[in-house]
This record gives sequence, structure tokens and C-alpha cells, in this order.
Amino acid sequence: MATDARRYDLPPDHPLQRVRQRALAVGIAGGVVCLFGAFLAPEQFLRSYLVAWVFWVGVALGCLAILMINYITGGAWGAVIRRPLESGTRTLPLMALLFLPIAFGLHVLYEWARPEAVAHDPILQHKSLYLNVPFFLVRTIIYFGAWITVSRLLNRWSLEQDRTSDEGPAYRLEQLSRGGLLLLGLTMTFAAVDWMMSLEPHWYSTIYGVIFMGGSVLAAFAVVIPVTAAIAARPPFTDIIRPSQFHDLGKLLLAFLMLWAYFCLSQFLIIWAGNLPEEIPWYLRRLEGGWQYIALVLVAFHFALPFAILLSRDVKRKASALATVACALVVLRFTDLFWTVAPAFHPEHLAIHWLDVAAALGVGGLWLAVFVRSLEGRPLVPLNDPSLPSLPAIS
Repeated sequence: MATDARRYDLPPDHPLQRVRQRALAVGIAGGVVCLFGAFLAPEQFLRSYLVAWVFWVGVALGCLAILMINYITGGAWGAVIRRPLESGTRTLPLMALLFLPIAFGLHVLYEWARPEAVAHDPILQHKSLYLNVPFFLVRTIIYFGAWITVSRLLNRWSLEQDRTSDEGPAYRLEQLSRGGLLLLGLTMTFAAVDWMMSLEPHWYSTIYGVIFMGGSVLAAFAVVIPVTAAIAARPPFTDIIRPSQFHDLGKLLLAFLMLWAYFCLSQFLIIWAGNLPEEIPWYLRRLEGGWQYIALVLVAFHFALPFAILLSRDVKRKASALATVACALVVLRFTDLFWTVAPAFHPEHLAIHWLDVAAALGVGGLWLAVFVRSLEGRPLVPLNDPSLPSLPAIS
């Protein structure tokens, strides 16, 4: 029985293993370049690093959200991507460790972390009960503590479900997901406010955290779909992961693409219609000085084009075509986050630094290497999920 179960592990010669090796090489090279840049331009390094770090944390949290959504709703679409989703959640300890450069550079990144700025700004003084360095660090520790705890329990009980046909693990997974999804929503909202919105502490938006959550789930789908396509290309998974399941994943990718666009449009319309002096400048900084060209790219290529492509039933049912669209969306998701965060540092004009690319590749390469490494040592599909064909249990 155990020998049969190992047929569903990631083999040493799988293309994903080559991806891991290359990602690790890119991550190390990007890290060395970033280390060099930290000495040459420490302020720019921290700015670029923050964007890259938040993006990949968002992907990991998006994986956690999708995992819990599927445990609550059920369906084969979630079963076929469960192992990649679990691997995504297991990168959270790495991202917690990679928070250290930001923790040491708070006074460089955030205006509210500089006492001299707070002393001359009544608004910062009013918000100082929440926006202060010790409380910021404590909150981040709480966020990662909650996320890692939920992730570990989900991963542990998922493996228990592989080993038994008993309904106990499935029940615990569903109940944890119900409360965990609520906890994730609250913590992601506060994390978005802390890490990104507080870069411009005079501005606020009540939907900012929701946009971050929607974009993170979209990015997570965009990452795990190509991985699932690579898994499905080899036996025995060719008979397990079918075109109908890719069709479902394509519909979900389209749904979250529209949801993200709806959230962004809602924020824009409400702020623009309100025409309040404390809100409008946030968009003015992103629609002038060259930043408007990135906005147009996002409208055309992050929403309009993939929306039109994903309407096709044939694209959604063909793994390679859907994976291509998903890979493009990963790049565009990063572009959107860059457009959201970077103008806080360069409000006058568009500024793209070589460290922006180095940080994205460095953090992303390490994340992807750990992600693929986490796929090893366990079956790539759940062995006792009723929505999939009957597979042998691990003895």
C-alpha cells in the first residue's frame, strides 16, 4: 500500500524540480544584488523590498484563504489544487523571517515611525496610539502567529485524512476553516492597513483591506494553476486532474478577477465622487507624473484582456492555455501592487529602480523554491477525498 502511495509523490525528475533549482538560483542572485543595493541605496532597498515582500506574503495568504474556502464549500476543484495550496501556506514561516529587514527599517519607510515627524503633525499624534513602532511589531507577530498556527493545523489534519477513511479529520478541517476564514479576513485587513496604507497616514479607505484580500486570492490562483497544470501533465495525474476541473479553476480565476476589479472600481468611484481633499490626492499621485501609464496597463492587461480571454470555454478547459493566462496575471498582480505602494515614495513622477526588479526576483525566487520543496514528501493529490477517483490510502 505504501509503495502505491509513493506513486503520487513528486518524483526527482519532475519539471517542477528544475523550476525549484532555477528559482533558488534566481533567489540567491537577487538576494546578493539586494544586499549590494542595501549598502548603496538603503532607503530605496527598503522601499523595493517592502513591495516584493508584501506581494509574496499575499500569495501565501491567498493560498490559505482558498484552502479554507474549499474545506467549507467542497468540490473537486479544490481537491486537485489542495497540495499546492498547502505548500503555499507552508512558506509563511519564511515570510515571517524575511520581515526582519522591514522591522529594522521602519523609521525609513514610515513617517509615523519618526518621532520628529510626529512631533509636528497633529494627525500623526492623533493616530499614534495605533501607529507606533512597538504596537506595529506586536501586531505583525500576532498576524503571523495566527496564520502559521491555522496553516499547521490544516496541513496536519489533511495528512491525517490521507491515512484514514474516518470523517473526523474532515470535520475538524471544516470547523477550523469556518473560524479561520473570519480570523484571516480580520488579520489581513489590519495587515494591509499596517504595511501599506499607513505609508500615507493622512489618507484612509475602508475598502483597502478588502482589495488586498481579493488581489491576494487572485494571485494565489494565478500561481497554483500553472503548478497544477505541470502536475496534471504526467501520469498517474492525467486521469485524476481532468479538463472539467481546469474549467472550474478558470471560472474561479475569472470570478476573482472581476471581484478584484469591482473592489478597485468601487473605491475609485466613492473617493472621486466624494471629492474630499484628504482622499483625492491618493489617486492624483497615481494618475499623474507617468504613473497614469501603469494605470492604463492595469486596466487593459490586468482586467480587460484576461477577462475577454477567460470568457472562452476552450481556454478554461485547456491546462496549458489557462496556465499561460495565469502566469501573465502573476506579473500583472505584482505590477498592480507596485502601482499601489510605490507612489507613496515617489509622488511627483514615475520611478522604477533596478532594486525593484532585484527584490521581486530575490524574494520571489526564495518563495518559489521553498514552495516547490514543500510539495515533496507527500502525495500531490489527497488520497481519500470523495470528490476524486479512488486512490490507495497510506498504510
